[in-house]
Amino acid sequence: MNFLSEYIYYIGAFSLIFIGLFIVLAKKNLIKVIIGLSIVDTGINLFLITLGYIRGGTAPVFSKPGLKAENMVDPVPQALVLTAIVIGVAVLALALTLAIKLYKHYGTLNLRKIKEQKW
Repeated sequence: MNFLSEYIYYIGAFSLIFIGLFIVLAKKNLIKVIIGLSIVDTGINLFLITLGYIRGGTAPVFSKPGLKAENMVDPVPQALVLTAIVIGVAVLALALTLAIKLYKHYGTLNLRKIKEQKW
């Protein structure tokens, strides 16, 4: 049981990544594929945060006396994830905009039907 509690965040992150990849590969509807990409993005963000996590760690502020650097949580993955969230929202908005344009042009969101049609 200790193994599961120690690696639960890694298990959750990789589960989200694999669920999102399955959705991207298995679904034909463009909106579902975009949702799958968003789930993959969330899993990757959780994985990056998990890399910088230290159980019982403190914030990286050196003003408190007696704190050692090895007991502090790494702030770099947190900054990376904040940037990745902003980029992920922008990519999601762009993908949904393209989905709307494709629906207006083709009249469907089924990727196989769109692929069969000619420009």
